[in-house]
Amino acid sequence: MARSIELLLLRNIENLGIVGDLVKVRPGHARNFLLPHALAEFPTPEKIESLKDARAKALAEVAKARSDREELLARMTEVSVSVVRSCNDQGILYGSISQRDIADALQAAGYGVDVRAVRLSQSIRRIGSYHVPVQLDKDLRTEITIEVKPDRQLEQEMREAAAEPEAKESGGEAGQPEAAGAKERTRKPAGATA
Repeated sequence: MARSIELLLLRNIENLGIVGDLVKVRPGHARNFLLPHALAEFPTPEKIESLKDARAKALAEVAKARSDREELLARMTEVSVSVVRSCNDQGILYGSISQRDIADALQAAGYGVDVRAVRLSQSIRRIGSYHVPVQLDKDLRTEITIEVKPDRQLEQEMREAAAEPEAKESGGEAGQPEAAGAKERTRKPAGATA
């Protein structure tokens, strides 16, 4: 049985080819998808000749899409996007931030990025700053920064804000070694008696 079949594409198919391309595919893919959906057929010289105009149009569209992606990539250097989400006091999000959320935030910021271009290995589940790769084409890749911010002030931030005025009033960290020494004096060796 044949390992691959050569077909002529009648339409552009992502990750396979454009109109008029001669492609080799597995028999099952041809039999179950390409041929029944009229996306491809067996090549003949007449059919190849009739698709030359459509192929030229498709090549022009591919070149225009490529130049648009290159322009978008040039605009996206050092992009930082902020996303505000609900979280608990430890900074763990109640939900998560996925590729869709990042793509929506980029589109809201004026960058027409498709969801499939955002390459997130796993969902973001904590408050913080993350570097996320965006791949517009095989060789067009950049990294953006996603700032995940809480929708309210976290308990840890409130404690740090309250501790700053106290530290200034007590003269900084001068009182800490004394307190540590007091703890050591009250501790007794394991074999000592009172």
